[in-house]
Amino acid sequence: MQKSTSTAMRKEHPYSTLQLTALVTLRVLIGWHFLYEGFAKVFNADWTAASFLLDSKGPFSSLFIAMAQNDQILSFVNMSNKFGLIAIGLGLILGAMTQVAGLSAVLLLALYYFATPPFIGYMYSVPMEGSYIIVNKNMVEAFAIIVLMVFPTGRIIGLDRLLFPRKS
Repeated sequence: MQKSTSTAMRKEHPYSTLQLTALVTLRVLIGWHFLYEGFAKVFNADWTAASFLLDSKGPFSSLFIAMAQNDQILSFVNMSNKFGLIAIGLGLILGAMTQVAGLSAVLLLALYYFATPPFIGYMYSVPMEGSYIIVNKNMVEAFAIIVLMVFPTGRIIGLDRLLFPRKS
């Protein structure tokens, strides 16, 4: 049995409606998380990454602590963190530059992970949520974003469809 031409033309991707809905919903929810975290930092005049960086443990702790102790670097880190979170969030929500937003998100989450790794014996001044020895929420969210990068839904439902039109 042959598919009708109108059905074949409407379906320009290999995903079922359920798959596409789940992937786009995941993309938007993660985007919302990033956007919210960015705005929460922007609108909190007292926010700084200093305490987070100074609390760093693990093999890269000296780098993160040094970043917190240098006012110019800390200022750059604060600004990059705030507006990076907002840009990533908007990119994921709107499906715009989703590959760049996704890669940026994974890199940022990796920095968060390595600044405060969830390893046995490391105690932090602020209790970590979602830490299960090696796995924490940053790792889970990073891998969810990697899944989204493998399934470029922004080119189906998102501004990437306009930015990167399909070639005939």
